[in-house]
Amino acid sequence: MLLDDARRLAPRLAARAPDTDRDGMFPADDFADLRDAGFFGLMVPARLGGAGAGFSQYADVAYELARGNGATALIFNMHASVTGALSGVTDELAEALGLPPEALAARDDALKAAAGGSWYAVAMSERGAGSRLSRLATTYEPVDGGYRIKGSKTFCSGAGHADAYLIAARSAADPSQVSQFLVTAGDGLRVEPTWDALGMRATASHDLHVDVTVPAAALLGGVEGLALAVAQLAPHWMVASYAAVYVGVARAAVDAAVEHVQARGLGGLPAVRSRIGRADAAVAAAHLVTREAARRVDEAPGDAETNRWVWRAKLLAGSTAAEVAASMLEAAGTSAMRRGHPLERLYRDARAGSLQPATGDVCADWLGVDALGGDPDADGVAPRW
Repeated sequence: MLLDDARRLAPRLAARAPDTDRDGMFPADDFADLRDAGFFGLMVPARLGGAGAGFSQYADVAYELARGNGATALIFNMHASVTGALSGVTDELAEALGLPPEALAARDDALKAAAGGSWYAVAMSERGAGSRLSRLATTYEPVDGGYRIKGSKTFCSGAGHADAYLIAARSAADPSQVSQFLVTAGDGLRVEPTWDALGMRATASHDLHVDVTVPAAALLGGVEGLALAVAQLAPHWMVASYAAVYVGVARAAVDAAVEHVQARGLGGLPAVRSRIGRADAAVAAAHLVTREAARRVDEAPGDAETNRWVWRAKLLAGSTAAEVAASMLEAAGTSAMRRGHPLERLYRDARAGSLQPATGDVCADWLGVDALGGDPDADGVAPRW
């Protein structure tokens, strides 16, 4: 049902996209539509009031939303990453990890709230460290009844609008331990409006300054130091969840080019037809890889071959989006470069795909190290996490 709703909403999101992109403005109306349609409960198990979707269903929904507005789909991806990761902690996995009952109760409370219309942002990246968990400067330390978290985050999509934030921090006592906290919006969280970017201008990916004390239940999993282990074992939410968004943006670029070419009678030019044909094939191939990765995540999360497909999907989605959008701009001609033309916006949005973590170069290196028989999470010059 939500996949049909995503297809229905996409034209509405596309109609609003020029204004939110021009003004660098959070797509509040889009998120009101998502809330009304129940999208925030997409990844929430049915027993907690949600749709109970798996990773494949999320990827299909994200692709359709991105065909409307990539920025809206990208912010929604962050919420799905939080709820999807929480839903992935089954009772069986929790028992194997030794998670306390209080952590499972907190998990269920957060998921119920999402099904009821709350949505979550991710505060992971930092200036100078990117999204590498092992390099974070934000720290936490135990205090009576909870934890004190202090630091600054950047590229926090939806900053100032989310109901809560997933914040990653390192232990002040033991920097090798990286933990994640779900922190309710309010005092102690300050948004600095810094986002004025080339593409994805409507994501409101501002800086978030953190100086807050949270209750013990805010620690995800109830056990310190889980973040790095989870990222390596099951990297799909930190790596491949972006893939469907950027494949959707690439498909939107092809659609926009077709409309532009037909309106101007340029379809008789062989060079134009060739560009559109190659772009169509490239997007279809990237989409198939993304869907295969998603299928494997649902069937065998954390499996070595699954993780290879996760990294392949992110690499191909980012490079394909940038290459296709550029080619479609050239096929359409100079008039498509004007501000306000769909292809001009899509070109800029698509360019962000290979830059978001894991970047295209990191993905390619991970796959290369793996193919050569090394440990792709540990070998190489730059740490993955």
